[in-house]
Amino acid sequence: MDLSKRSVGERRRPTWIERISNRHRPQITPAMYLPNHAPLPSFFIVGPPRTGTSWLHEILRRHAVLPFPTKETRFFDSHFHRGIEWYRAHYPRERATLPVGEIAPTYFASREARERMAQVVPGARIVCIFRDPFERLLSLYRVKRAYGLIPWSFEQAVHHDPEFLDTSRYGTNLNAWKKTFGRGQVLATLYDDLRADPQSYLDRILDFIGLRRFRLTASQRRSVHASESLTHPRSYVRTRNASKMADWLKAQRLDRVVAAVRNSPLRSLFLGGGRPFTEPSPEVVAQLRQLLLPEVEALEDLLNRDLSAWKYSRDEPLADAASASR
Repeated sequence: MDLSKRSVGERRRPTWIERISNRHRPQITPAMYLPNHAPLPSFFIVGPPRTGTSWLHEILRRHAVLPFPTKETRFFDSHFHRGIEWYRAHYPRERATLPVGEIAPTYFASREARERMAQVVPGARIVCIFRDPFERLLSLYRVKRAYGLIPWSFEQAVHHDPEFLDTSRYGTNLNAWKKTFGRGQVLATLYDDLRADPQSYLDRILDFIGLRRFRLTASQRRSVHASESLTHPRSYVRTRNASKMADWLKAQRLDRVVAAVRNSPLRSLFLGGGRPFTEPSPEVVAQLRQLLLPEVEALEDLLNRDLSAWKYSRDEPLADAASASR
């Protein structure tokens, strides 16, 4: 049969790769596998950003198949149209016997990512990590400003960049993940627990995603990619252009070029060298904590954990702050 000849009006059925690549919700069976028998990820750690995901990536990368050399593919939120082959190319083939996963903090607040994942990998396990929302926002601001992703002050960034508040809707987004994947497939954890006892925290994650437990070394207990040492960029325009170029190279699957520059002395041309970050005023801190309070209280109810330390400014007595909020 000559497939190139069709009767007038006959429509070609889309291939499975086209069904995955379009921007609508693809109809994919739960048993769908990538070519060459490489399985789709069985777990995702979805953040939100600045909650220890970089630490977890460093810890898990020798025990599971994670994207390489880039940490975040952003397939399900930004690059879904590139298709499953593009996604597959991020995973090393020689380690196919290990569990496959992705550390993807940008997925947390993305409805599109959540719905696409539910269609493509409905059996995946989802790990969320929650951190004091003000401290997390301050860390997120430092990173985005240091890499030239935003031009604003901290107060302006919270107002102008939707990511800051969207990723702070802890209770709302956690409920959405549970509703989409089912309560048994979503694990909610606290950054405070990671800081207090890294080994116990890791054991809980490993048990949930189906990896064998292993012991952390002394060096692995240290945090990675902390934001306190970052500064404003020496040249915002130069740093901004470098970040745009890095994103373009990653989209072209030239991640190794980005990694080579990042690990070379050229890094200092684009990152750092500017003035240090200053702390927000007590008034800004109090106002922002008040804004974030409803989502913290919703998370308290969902986790049955006391999160009072997240609700008010460190220098403000809890009783006084609670009275002022009524």
